[in-house]
Amino acid sequence: MWNIHQAYIDGAFVPVQGSEVLDVVDPTTEEVIGRATMGHREDAKRAIAAAGRAQSFMRGTAKADRIDMLRRLQAAVLARSGQLRDVTVEGYGGPRARAQWVSRYASECFAGAAQTLEEFPLTHAVGSAQVVLQPVGVAALIAPWNSAVGTICSKLASALAAGCATVIKPSELSPIQTQVLAEALHDADLPPGVINILLGRGTDVGDEISTSPGVARISFTGSTATGKLIARAAVDTMKRVSLSLSGKSASIVLDDADLDLAVPQAIAAAFMNNGQACVAGTRLLVPRARADDIIERVRAGVAAMRVGDPRGPATEVGPLASRAQFDRVRRFIRRGLEQGATLVVGGESRPEHLARGFFVRPTVFADVRHNMDIAREEIFGPVLSILAYEDEDEAIRIANDSVYGLQAYVFSSEPERARRLALQLEAGTGLINRTQRELLGPVRGGKPSGIGREFGAAGLASYLESKTIGLRA
Repeated sequence: MWNIHQAYIDGAFVPVQGSEVLDVVDPTTEEVIGRATMGHREDAKRAIAAAGRAQSFMRGTAKADRIDMLRRLQAAVLARSGQLRDVTVEGYGGPRARAQWVSRYASECFAGAAQTLEEFPLTHAVGSAQVVLQPVGVAALIAPWNSAVGTICSKLASALAAGCATVIKPSELSPIQTQVLAEALHDADLPPGVINILLGRGTDVGDEISTSPGVARISFTGSTATGKLIARAAVDTMKRVSLSLSGKSASIVLDDADLDLAVPQAIAAAFMNNGQACVAGTRLLVPRARADDIIERVRAGVAAMRVGDPRGPATEVGPLASRAQFDRVRRFIRRGLEQGATLVVGGESRPEHLARGFFVRPTVFADVRHNMDIAREEIFGPVLSILAYEDEDEAIRIANDSVYGLQAYVFSSEPERARRLALQLEAGTGLINRTQRELLGPVRGGKPSGIGREFGAAGLASYLESKTIGLRA
């Protein structure tokens, strides 16, 4: 039984002052496996103050000092990768294979940031002046429950590479991921206050972080609705804000695609992390002339997916994270049927072999029109909508006819053709014949999918401010 009642502030695990206690529920069994006490506004103030003190130290660090910190974090997180994998599975039902990847990816984020920093010029000459890039100040990093470990580490890596002390607020729904990660980061033995971590509600801890003059920058990953609230709250203190928000990503299969390669990748893009991923390719756009063949291939592939205990090494789809998410996804499946889509495989009922747990059968709809709810709203579950198109121009129009613009996938046997199409898609990232992005490249959301950059040189630069020093000739 997990009993989590501490925050990590100023280099130590300390009791939180909040009184709200949340049950931690295993989504596979629906059993309570722990309790977590939420921090409140006073805890947030303590964390911000500790980060402020550490910022004075961080501002004076050299590039080599920060690279050393990143390497120590890389090693510390890697050393706990097995435990981090296990709590990712236990905490929200992430399949073991996915959780294993996340635990390794978390360590690689620090390695990538160290490499980026080594090659990144922090000063350069402009005419008779010198431009110096300095840390923006204390950075608040706000992460969602789905893969909290990976999201926190990716943000933290860029922030520390730039020289920013941090206050980290994971989702209150990810307490055991947060606890084990905090222990791993503590093992790196960084100076007190450089990393501060606390759970809490957005209404008090989140609000304090968003409005405090002690925080100079916020990096948030989560829903578009919450991102808008954070951006509004940050205005009064003129915080720098980056937002990675909701998505409804399109996967486009072109008429020349090798379906033996494209269809399995499109399925993987749709159902990654049980469909609980903002970058999931949940709209599959297919040429009408090949639609019947593709739909049958998708049906067979999804029907064969192993659904069950996420601890099983062969499991491909586990449970949804919570009862609320379980109910939400089933409502969308009903809505798809009500609006006239054709159910290809799946449905709202539980898999027959699973009597308990927040399991929803992987579901595919065909004959989907792009004005249906299942084609427009982020469901955040294992539901794929197939839409047919006549030609490339229509495929681009359908893909871009979305309020979101986070990521897109293109499958074609002609990479240059796919690249030309990807450039016309209103998405921050385009992946061609692959489902994993480049960790050293920048990530951004377009439209209401976000603002700002993360990862790579652009992500590092987002935590820096330029200062021009004029030199007398």
